Amino acid sequence: MNKVRVAVLISGRGSNLAALIEAARAPDYPAEVVLVISDRADAGGLAIAREAGVPTAVVAYGGAGERDAFEAEIDRLLHEAGVGLICLAGFMRVLSARFVEHWHDRILNIHPSLLPDFPGLDTHARALAAKARVHGCTVHFVRPAVDSGPIILQGQVPVWQGDTPDTLAARVLEVEHQIYPLALRLVAGGFANVVGDAVEIDPGVPDYLTGPAECGHRH
Repeated sequence: MNKVRVAVLISGRGSNLAALIEAARAPDYPAEVVLVISDRADAGGLAIAREAGVPTAVVAYGGAGERDAFEAEIDRLLHEAGVGLICLAGFMRVLSARFVEHWHDRILNIHPSLLPDFPGLDTHARALAAKARVHGCTVHFVRPAVDSGPIILQGQVPVWQGDTPDTLAARVLEVEHQIYPLALRLVAGGFANVVGDAVEIDPGVPDYLTGPAECGHRH
């Protein structure tokens, strides 16, 4: 099997990175994580990558005036590694429209809300403030507008009485770890493709790739 070469961009602890690396260990998984790039040298995810034998790089962000150089270095590393897909996993830098368009339909992101609800930060607190009854996460293709783009998969959890942002975040994170590897499998395997402004899932996708009903649904 010719596996799609994937780079994961991180800024923090790397829990979704760990889920992607673990999933990619399966012989039939159509992608392999070949590079992890962080904008922070102290990101916990770098240790996860190194322990798994995945090459790492740190590209420091010098400020808005240096974004072109920052992205150029990331782009150089991606091409040098022969990357076909990029997964953003807690990467806290907004990528420029030029970078996003250069990698059009080749950048995936996971966001901790059921988009289009609650784009941006503090999603769990905002969901509670809005008295949402369900909450969740979304894997989508990246577009220049933040937290927009065709949705690949979503997973939802109930919001319980007495929830705090932390308890809700923990429940959502468990679902993130399920749907991100699944979404990458669908994209890398050619089962999920952008048509217009939406993602179409191949109706012939094997049932075992669709995941538990409560953790994701097709778009």
